[in-house]
Amino acid sequence: MSVQTSDTIDTRQEFAARILDWYDRSARVLPWRVPPGSNAVPDPYRVWMAEVMLQQTTVAAVAGYFERFTVRWPTVADLAAADDADVMAAWAGLGYYARARNLLACARAVVAEHGGRFPDNEAALRALPGVGDYTAAAVAAIAFGQPAVVVDANIERVIARHRLIETPLPAAKRGIKAALAPLVPAARPGDFVQALMDLGAGICTPRSPACAICPVMADCRARGRADIERLPVKPAKKAKPQRHGVAHWIERDGCIWLVRRPEKGMLGGMRALPGGEWSGTPVESELSESGIAQVDHGFTHFDLRLTLVRGETPPEGPDAAGEGEWWPLSTLDAAGLPTLYRKLIDRLRETDG
Repeated sequence: MSVQTSDTIDTRQEFAARILDWYDRSARVLPWRVPPGSNAVPDPYRVWMAEVMLQQTTVAAVAGYFERFTVRWPTVADLAAADDADVMAAWAGLGYYARARNLLACARAVVAEHGGRFPDNEAALRALPGVGDYTAAAVAAIAFGQPAVVVDANIERVIARHRLIETPLPAAKRGIKAALAPLVPAARPGDFVQALMDLGAGICTPRSPACAICPVMADCRARGRADIERLPVKPAKKAKPQRHGVAHWIERDGCIWLVRRPEKGMLGGMRALPGGEWSGTPVESELSESGIAQVDHGFTHFDLRLTLVRGETPPEGPDAAGEGEWWPLSTLDAAGLPTLYRKLIDRLRETDG
């Protein structure tokens, strides 16, 4: 005779039931989400776009972009037919610009290879450009009701604490997925996934979690521990290297000279101020002293100090100029410049008063 433990099938079913019951009462209202209890069917296109936008970005930052994208390109076919430059400009400020290029590539693959309909299983979804394990699982669960194991940062935190998984990340990811897999219900897996996301975002937060109102507090193994905020255990941070660069402000007849960055590499395909390569060597003191603005900007793997200097003519050479155009200063905000260059221009405007 087996002895029941907290890991028996009854308790697992109870876990899902408690999570879903809480979700039915407390679900966040999000523009890409079908609320619990609704007869509406999730739109795979909207689910996929939201998940791509939300990668390493907050819900608050994404909401406005999602609304603008889905109004301008309401279907995957509309997005597939869009001009690359228009999509990149619309994405500007959301960061991680490779996601925008993958967004277009995926939309075009769905139209060309799947008749404009997203595949309904993880394996086929993973075969699409730019769709990794997480996005494939999230779309399969939320849009198609497949019992996929979905682990984002919020779910990672909930499960690491509930099951008291103390292995440091990223090694802990395998254990977290293994602990979550048997908890996923056959019924309403999409709501279950979104409920865990909401739980991590609003109750099982990184700091000061609200354990007293958590629907699964009764059997949470980390509840009451003084070090609960430590979970999941993060790896030690490595110091990021410092890079330096120069950008040129070239103005003529009320226009500014902008270039298109190479498709491959940082900020690929985006409009930008012209400038050379970024390197680990500080900008020469004479050039730095003549600079009209300077900003520090953090990327995922390095920090950049970019100095803006005035120029009279577009610089020569492929690294300096690239594909250029004169853009009216009066409509510069519509150029879709990445955050780095918008920060630099804002600093210039502050300096000029």
